[in-house]
Amino acid sequence: MAKYSRLEVAAVMKETGMVPLFYHADIELGKKVLKACYEGGARLMEFTARGDFAFEVFSELNKYALKELPGMIMGVGSITDAAAASMFMQMGANFIVTPSLREDIALVCNRRKVLWSPGCGSLTEINRAEELGCEIIKLFPGSTYGPGFVKAIKGPQPWTSIMPTGGVSTDEGNLKGWFDAGVTCVGMGSQLIGKEVLANRDFDGLTKTVKDTLALIKSIRRVES
Repeated sequence: MAKYSRLEVAAVMKETGMVPLFYHADIELGKKVLKACYEGGARLMEFTARGDFAFEVFSELNKYALKELPGMIMGVGSITDAAAASMFMQMGANFIVTPSLREDIALVCNRRKVLWSPGCGSLTEINRAEELGCEIIKLFPGSTYGPGFVKAIKGPQPWTSIMPTGGVSTDEGNLKGWFDAGVTCVGMGSQLIGKEVLANRDFDGLTKTVKDTLALIKSIRRVES
């Protein structure tokens, strides 16, 4: 059962401005990545459940977070059907992220008041997701649309909260472009937790990268306001 309500999760997404994305089959490696992100200031992690027996890995990582990392909110991404969403919610997933808009997933998440963030790529899909109770839209793939798309949507719909995933990096110009356009937060995977970090077990480096990126986001937002 989720520890955090959808409104609580949405608030942390907005407050921190970044959701790290990560998947690896090695549970112990996953714990070290999770701790490194936590020590860098991240308070959310989207576990992208793409591999075989991913549910077993997530279960252990969420237990670890609940025991050792107070305030760390674990969610699951790459969910494509309601059955998978329900299974991960039974393991305590606090939010569900999908690559596309799936109304069956919306229903099971809303029933438990768990935040769900569907991948949308048109104003029609965004409107439908919001009609189904979505708090934060996932713009996916972000690299296909870019900050200009976000700015265009926010014009007639300033209430729409958007999280681009894909096409987001730790580069200042990249982040400034997204936040200047009006995104609520960004999802960041390999650009944040790269293959070299994992290969070299450079967890101190990962902590620094997370810390620096969160500080940069905070700085960009302060300039905007």
